Amino acid sequence: MSRAGTAGAVDAPATDREPPSAGRTPKRGRRRGDRPRPRRNLRARLRRDWPLLAMTAPAALLLLVFHYLPTLGNVIAFQDYNPFVGDDPLEAFLYSEWIGFGNFEALFRDPLFWDAVGNTLTITAFQLVFFFPLPILLAILLNSLVSGRVRGFVQSVVYLPHFFSWVLVITFFVQMLGGAGLLAQEMRQAGWEPWNIMTNPDTFIVLVTAEAVWKDIGWGAIVFLAALAAIDPNLYEAAAADGAGRWRRLWHITLPGLRPVIVLLLIMRLGDALSVGFEQFILQRDAVGRQAAEVLDTFVYYQAIATQQWGLGAAAGLFKAVVGLLLIITANHLAHRMGEQGVYSRS
Repeated sequence: MSRAGTAGAVDAPATDREPPSAGRTPKRGRRRGDRPRPRRNLRARLRRDWPLLAMTAPAALLLLVFHYLPTLGNVIAFQDYNPFVGDDPLEAFLYSEWIGFGNFEALFRDPLFWDAVGNTLTITAFQLVFFFPLPILLAILLNSLVSGRVRGFVQSVVYLPHFFSWVLVITFFVQMLGGAGLLAQEMRQAGWEPWNIMTNPDTFIVLVTAEAVWKDIGWGAIVFLAALAAIDPNLYEAAAADGAGRWRRLWHITLPGLRPVIVLLLIMRLGDALSVGFEQFILQRDAVGRQAAEVLDTFVYYQAIATQQWGLGAAAGLFKAVVGLLLIITANHLAHRMGEQGVYSRS
């Protein structure tokens, strides 16, 4: 064989030989669309986040003990529950008679129940119109204050009544607006007939709304102040440079920035439409009468707990919870239609 042929025979396999990386997937960087890498294992995450878990544990325990576990007691709404038929609550539950929807039938046939529901809804609607917007206005006014000291002082003054009990709040109003209060004394000295404010059932809805405003307007403004702090100040500067006045900046920047928070709190308030309070109304019920001051919570106390009709009270509470849930779902759906996230977002 010639030398050239030998070289060709030797060199031919070298030209046909596949490269070492042939048939293998080349390494590439992570691109968009690839699955994320597995997260750290549970032990590592617990080691990292244990301070946060320790801080939230007491709140989670309180929520479990005082909210989720008592929810199981709603089952007695379908029983003629008698806590004295057994040696412990479990035996009382097992030995109590099941009556189906009997408690609900008795509840819906009671005209006092519907009077309480009507009063509750009326007070809720009145406070939505005359109380709900006030913390928004207060937050906008506080945010417009230039002096930090003045703002801090006003905030401290308006926050303070939130920490007062309803007993103290109503006592304050009695001392100011009652028949022997400061206002009545000043009107008598001036030769005028004093107003009947604390015992007038016709103006009771205005009275309880005024008490709620004085007590909680400052506390309700905290959330809106936080939302105002999240608005970019450059938007105001750009709008002012374009010639927008104070009212236009309020309408086109401030209110749109507050709209998600307003919608969220409005939905949550609608969920509590049948819960306007207990202490505030039971303390003034005798002064103005049942027809004006009876709400759903006081109805449960007087018609169920005081008379030991536990199943009837549980039925009223379950009715209130179901109505609140339906109102939240409906309001949240309307919020989605308006382009807002609401309480929960759509999947």
